[in-house]
Amino acid sequence: MTATIGSPSHTANQLGLGLLRQPAMVLFGPGQRRQIARVVSEIAQRVLIVTDARMATSAEFGAVVETLVRQGVSVSVYDGTEPDLPRRNVVDIAERFGGDSIQAIVGIGGGSCMDLAKVASVVLTHGGDVRDYYGQFLVPGPGIPVITVPTTGGTGAEVTCISVVFDEDQGMKVGVASPHLEAYAAIIDPELTLTCPPGLTAASGADALSHLIESFTGRAKNPDADQLATTLYAGKNVLADVYARTGLGLLNTSLPAVAADPADLAARSDTLFGAYCAGMAINTAGTAGAHAIQSPIGNLTHTPHGFGISALLPYVMRYNLPARIPEFAEIGRILGVADPSDSEERQAQSAIERIETILETLGAPLDLRTLGLTPQDFDFVAKQAMLATRLTANNPRELTTGSVVAILERGYDGDRSWWQL
Repeated sequence: MTATIGSPSHTANQLGLGLLRQPAMVLFGPGQRRQIARVVSEIAQRVLIVTDARMATSAEFGAVVETLVRQGVSVSVYDGTEPDLPRRNVVDIAERFGGDSIQAIVGIGGGSCMDLAKVASVVLTHGGDVRDYYGQFLVPGPGIPVITVPTTGGTGAEVTCISVVFDEDQGMKVGVASPHLEAYAAIIDPELTLTCPPGLTAASGADALSHLIESFTGRAKNPDADQLATTLYAGKNVLADVYARTGLGLLNTSLPAVAADPADLAARSDTLFGAYCAGMAINTAGTAGAHAIQSPIGNLTHTPHGFGISALLPYVMRYNLPARIPEFAEIGRILGVADPSDSEERQAQSAIERIETILETLGAPLDLRTLGLTPQDFDFVAKQAMLATRLTANNPRELTTGSVVAILERGYDGDRSWWQL
């Protein structure tokens, strides 16, 4: 299959810009969940813990609550978090805890739990409906301090200053994006991921890998001072790149190791560290085309976010490759698969092939047909994807409805030939 859609352009970080946003404190390592009570008790005597039903029944969760109580902290628990964070969960928390003078919020679980904790902080502090804060820089000020505790290795939500909410009435995911959503502290304990089911491990691992790729190969925007003050994603930058390089090196070996032995704590630790690096990278560089296209696919097929991303990555990477050959070639060297004697383009192609091998090892899908998407859906998906301007603006090669349809066609057919320009 040959395509001539769009012309590649290489945007460079001419300003040498570097930008990081991060929690005031990050604790990383096996067993660090035992620090939750100390961190909370230093700032609050009344805490709300946001989690889901599975985590709420675990021994580890019970131990966290017990330790908090022993520290004299009054604990309330919300365990109704649902996958893909529907708006109704935010409404539920506001109704149940709006008058409780909550002084800190702990979000413990997957990305939806941590995103809910962050956006609950906004609504409980500033009032109104979560819809009032859809968009960028619309949160008027700091909220209740949030401590994030991830139990899956992938979303990076523990360190990002965005919460993604599925608005049931609008039928789409919407972001609440503001530096005021940044967590007070992130406590990252790889032991909490040991019980993560294989399917969730695969989906979250694919998501983390995509974050690193999209941040490192994304568009460099060279923003001025006004743009930095009003736009969450500053584009590819030198500080985000540091985290992207580190995370790629970690996930290259840790994801296959976790797939082989889910009880391998060292591999789980490297995976969670890589996911943290990915969160740090996308927090200022942002995600791009794959994430824009996945959202409507997920809404249509009701498939996990990470699996939708995995099914799209081979084709989005190939579309973007002509505009990002040096970056993909460097990824190939980071992953140890690029032969220095090869051309830069071949080194770049080897990176994409290695990423696909990792996804296949995880058991993540590599085509859209597997998700249940049909050709009749392509036009709708493409039009919806183009509405995600916060994400499409980060893509290194311009996206149009036509180019998105071409990506979907290849993804449906499993066509992993190289784009010809």
